[in-house]
Amino acid sequence: MVNQELLDMLRCPSCVQNSEGLLEYFQECWLICQDCGRKYPIVEDIPVMLIDEGDQWIETDKADLPIPPPPIK
Repeated sequence: MVNQELLDMLRCPSCVQNSEGLLEYFQECWLICQDCGRKYPIVEDIPVMLIDEGDQWIETDKADLPIPPPPIK
């Protein structure tokens, strides 16, 4: 479980320059940007906030995201 204070501070690294970049906490495994739709996995309670990682899942529908996310390579 990710600390709520951390979740409140996190923003999409791709969008934060131009918009709020607010993130939706989904299934305790993903952070989904409400602006661009990038999806950032949470692996072992650590949000992986790399733009490349978010890009990898941008076309995946929220309902189709793997729970739990696959390990980061």
